[in-house]
Amino acid sequence: MTSQRLLLTVVVAIGIVAGIGVYTFVYARGYSYVTNDPAACANCHIMRGHYDAWTRGSHRSVAVCNDCHTPPGLIPKYMTKAQNGFWHSFYFTTGTYPDPIRITPRNHEVTEMACRKCHADVTSSIDPRHTIAPAGGLTCTKCHNDVGHIE
Repeated sequence: MTSQRLLLTVVVAIGIVAGIGVYTFVYARGYSYVTNDPAACANCHIMRGHYDAWTRGSHRSVAVCNDCHTPPGLIPKYMTKAQNGFWHSFYFTTGTYPDPIRITPRNHEVTEMACRKCHADVTSSIDPRHTIAPAGGLTCTKCHNDVGHIE
């Protein structure tokens, strides 16, 4: 009898995970987040303003969300997308997201490194080490905080 109960528990758990997966990837359009399409970021209403601001920004013709907000490399990119997607979903579902949303220190570091990579010709003359400055030091977004999302 114990093995039947264990089997039932496993089947129910698999059903719950499959149900959440189907909901996430079909109804909530989770599949769109594995693409490089900036419109996917606007699936969540809290991101609509950021998407609209990106369409007016100077980077719209040269960079998409993933270029600035995910690290290079397939695994780091999708690990970041998974982590951010989970927390975005969590805060949205619980209604505890800050409004306006704010970038996390880790995501700020990813964005800072993207700035420095694409603009290496400029940043190398400012900071030859190509590293993120210490807290309160020189960062690209300190002066250029609305370049990607012009308000």
